[in-house]
Amino acid sequence: LGGDPAMKLACENREDPLASQSTLSRFENRPTRTDLLRLGYALTDTVLDRERAKRRPGKVRRITIDMDPTEDPTYGDQQLTFFNAYYDNWCYLPMVTTFQLDEEPEHHLVAPVLRPGNVKGSVGAIPLLRRLVPRLRNAFPRAEVFIRMDGAFATPEVFAWLENEGLHYVVNMAKNPVLLRKSEPLLTPIRQQARKKMETTKAFGEDRYEAGDWKEERRVIIKAEVTVLEGREPRDNPRFVITNLRWGPKKVYRYYALRGDVENRIRELKDGLRFDLTSCCAFKANQLRILLVAGAYVLYQELRYAARKTDCARAQVWILRERLIKIGVMIRESVRRILLEGPRAYAWLETWRLVASRVGASP
Repeated sequence: LGGDPAMKLACENREDPLASQSTLSRFENRPTRTDLLRLGYALTDTVLDRERAKRRPGKVRRITIDMDPTEDPTYGDQQLTFFNAYYDNWCYLPMVTTFQLDEEPEHHLVAPVLRPGNVKGSVGAIPLLRRLVPRLRNAFPRAEVFIRMDGAFATPEVFAWLENEGLHYVVNMAKNPVLLRKSEPLLTPIRQQARKKMETTKAFGEDRYEAGDWKEERRVIIKAEVTVLEGREPRDNPRFVITNLRWGPKKVYRYYALRGDVENRIRELKDGLRFDLTSCCAFKANQLRILLVAGAYVLYQELRYAARKTDCARAQVWILRERLIKIGVMIRESVRRILLEGPRAYAWLETWRLVASRVGASP
């Protein structure tokens, strides 16, 4: 791509060849730990500044932060790759953090962190939140901050820090014999209902729970469920979340269940932008790669925002790329200008024109 006219036009460099493969390799191995930390800060601040500029900050009432570890399989000699028994694979364990404003559907990526494959799921969560939460409160001063977390973060240190900071939280809790006993009074009646109706049946309740290494009891929300699949026996499927919210059990669990969309965003990062292409030997180079992917994702989120009220308003990254970016054109280059001649038969021409004008293209 070093001599591609369209790429040179995008880089505003028509004279010299662009970077070669070896130059790009040197570039991704050059950043220091301080450089990477500053790049992460810059990504967070850029996203916050942009989202604050789009709306009146005083009208935002709720900020939801979602944190989720994800598996990044490794297949070579990458630095700090380890075997993870939970995933039964050699991998990295990056942590993806997003925030959501009120009921808006977009989850804004602010802090991707690459971690070794053998770390505990909660490693790095508190330092990241210690930096992110004050920035969010400063940007949206009238909003309450809510935290949703996967079960990997259900540690006494995380709970204590969230409570000391006055944050609302909902954290998944893995099943254990004590919690299963607490769910039994809810499961007993719905087992009969499920068998009678032959359909999945749910019930919600709550209790108090204290794990062995906790210093106090906390509220646990119980979703008792008996799933019924055709041709199979009904099966118990209880779920548990720890929370300090004062909502009813059903509302708390439904709010927690919304974090399932964050997992879709992680899949979008992987499938649409190769977030898991961490094939460099050096760990720092791979951290740079996921920061670059995060920057690309932020740009695509801006493109999605520009496509509001069009047929691409909720399109995922790969659809935006295929419809609005990856378009075959004829490139005609002269001394004074470069002319890009697009196809006449193009199904999304009107959407492309509208989005182009919204991101600053001249008519």
